[in-house]
Amino acid sequence: MSKLKSSVLGYPRIGENREWKKALEAFWKGDLEESVFLETLEGIRLNNLKLQKEKGITIIPVNDFTLYDQMLDTSAMFGLVPERFGYEGGPVPVKTYYAMARGTQQAQACEMTKWFNTNYHYIVPELAGAKPVLTENRPLLAYREAKQKLGIEGKPVIIGPYTFLKLSKGYDAKQLPQLVEQFVPLYAQLLQELEQEGVQWVQIDEPILVTSVSEDEIKLVQSIYEQLNAAAPALHILLQTYFDAVEHYEAVVGLPVQAIGLDFVHGLEKNLQALEQFGFPQDKLAGIGLVDGRNIWRSDYKQKLALLDKISAVIEADRLIIQSSSSLLHVPVTAKNENNLPAELREALAFAEEKLDEIVWLSEAAFAVDTETAGLRAEELKLNGERIHNLSVSPARNRQAADAAAVAAHPSARQKPFAERQKLQQHKWNLPLLPTTTIGSFPQTLDVRQARQKWRKNELSSQDYASFINGKIKNWIEIQEELNIDVLVHGEFERTDMVEFFGEKLDGFAFTQNGWVQSYGSRCVKPPVIYGDVVFTEPMTVTESVYAQSLTDRPVKGMLTGPITILNWSFARNDITREQVAYQIALALSEEVKALESAGIEMIQVDEPALREGLPLKRSDWDAYLKWGVHAFRLSTSDVRDTTQIHTHMCYCEFHDIIDSILALDADVISIETSRSHGELIHSFEENTYDQGIGLGVYDIHSPRVPSVEEMVSMIERAIKVLDPALFWINPDCGLKTRGMEETVASLRNMMLATYKVREQRAALASI
Repeated sequence: MSKLKSSVLGYPRIGENREWKKALEAFWKGDLEESVFLETLEGIRLNNLKLQKEKGITIIPVNDFTLYDQMLDTSAMFGLVPERFGYEGGPVPVKTYYAMARGTQQAQACEMTKWFNTNYHYIVPELAGAKPVLTENRPLLAYREAKQKLGIEGKPVIIGPYTFLKLSKGYDAKQLPQLVEQFVPLYAQLLQELEQEGVQWVQIDEPILVTSVSEDEIKLVQSIYEQLNAAAPALHILLQTYFDAVEHYEAVVGLPVQAIGLDFVHGLEKNLQALEQFGFPQDKLAGIGLVDGRNIWRSDYKQKLALLDKISAVIEADRLIIQSSSSLLHVPVTAKNENNLPAELREALAFAEEKLDEIVWLSEAAFAVDTETAGLRAEELKLNGERIHNLSVSPARNRQAADAAAVAAHPSARQKPFAERQKLQQHKWNLPLLPTTTIGSFPQTLDVRQARQKWRKNELSSQDYASFINGKIKNWIEIQEELNIDVLVHGEFERTDMVEFFGEKLDGFAFTQNGWVQSYGSRCVKPPVIYGDVVFTEPMTVTESVYAQSLTDRPVKGMLTGPITILNWSFARNDITREQVAYQIALALSEEVKALESAGIEMIQVDEPALREGLPLKRSDWDAYLKWGVHAFRLSTSDVRDTTQIHTHMCYCEFHDIIDSILALDADVISIETSRSHGELIHSFEENTYDQGIGLGVYDIHSPRVPSVEEMVSMIERAIKVLDPALFWINPDCGLKTRGMEETVASLRNMMLATYKVREQRAALASI
């Protein structure tokens, strides 16, 4: 056999130079007519398809492209538009589609949340009162476009009914079987129309099957696919999973479909073990997720071919489809222009375009029989091995300061328990009841961004830039003092991003020129690349913190990003475990914590907003992750005096799920983003005791609205009914970087007035 089938699960939509993002934002501003906008997007979409065809991909996905988000596309396709958007039926207009994603003055946007454990966000479908209908067959339109304009026999990609419903909101769990009954006929209609068009393959994504689904749920999925298969018997369904190994392997591979896609990167061990133990149905093809769709490293061809040998011992080669482990939207578009990186790093990278080459090479080289192909295979194997070897032996990956012995020797527990530390800290700081603070950042206004840009272009000297930043710090220290806030922050004006800032100052990180990936909507991020051992070189935040502290007698918090957040928001190296990388970052941050403490900064906040979002998809894997996540935080924060107060901040999470781990962090004070889900969090504290310092965000910083004093008083009073007032702090939800100056000051003023009011009420009660 000369060549295996090849495919990808999806391709980045943003364009090589973020043309997609620019078109969206121009359209939203009114600078592009709708027809021109849609034409621009069509150009990007067709270019993606042409590229895959030219590279030699044999089964090319269509309908993976979107105007915003694929889950939102699915909602629109089924007419699931909440009443507040004034939708009147039929195909959803572009204006209404974007109103759902972004909101309007009259209607709040639909909720947005993370897609499984990635850094991509989807728009959550709202099913309350929904009457789904098939408004238009988007996969069919995408198939026709590819066939008519490029002669491509595409593979429409659809989010499967079970995953779609499980990720939706607005229904009770008991209603799920009834919802399935509502939606399956619509999916059946969609597939029948594809079948009538002559479509050969359709990819139905059911990543929910890699999570901790129950046996009853698997039975429901079985019923769904029996109906769909019966509805369009001539259509070949590839049921696709990704991000981990499937639960209930035998049941999943036995589903009545024509192919099953499995992730042999992030679910390698369990999927391979199940495959070898239980085999694979003779009547199905297998989509082998061989090339990593979530990370940026070149595939090790020797390892991949060895894995293919194991798989082909169970499944005949002509039933294999070599593909990416997930959609490639999670990686940047191309590495071909990354010319400013160290050579050994540049040669080890594979972004989406390069991954197409890898998939095609593996499909051609796997079972090469003729002499010429075998010779080319040996040549490419040698080159691939050299590239991977060169990075592994580089000085960046062999630093003694980051080895396991250094981790083992480092303190990971405070000297005294919290109850004793708290008394010492209160004696030192003498803070009032319900102390007030903010989370860290203040508004980064246009002048801040312009000054940073000029400095980066060498149009502003480092000295002048530092003076500008100091001016901002001084101004905001004065504002905080005038507001009478108890614990101050310097405002983080020198930082663009809470991860990039530290990555630029630690050894072991690199930054791409054009390594953009979509986070949500038109927002793209350029994650740092952790390619070497992470090592502290010099203090990173001390200068600004010490300057801020010199301006006031009140305590100023030092502000750091925690090891798990830095790890989860970067592209991490894959030659060592994520746990090992986290410990390296933790040791480096510990040096910064000590530098701050030595410089007189004795309240230090180490933020971990991404701790919970990094949880594995299977609950059975949570304990191991949380154990090393907590250990990494403690490595960062334990080597300090008992009087030094360690704070941390987290974004809203289902607190009760991980309460023991959050307590195990042993932070003196934790602040949590809660204002949008305050009631749920309060309820979780009724069920779980939290007896360390804690601040629940008393107002939502994601909105320009200035909350009233009464609202905040109500939130504080509800919180201190279930939390000890002696340990409770008052703070906004999150950092204030994206807010305007006037609304920030007004909101903080109201926060202080609310605090005074509650303090007075408590004092009056105490005197009775």
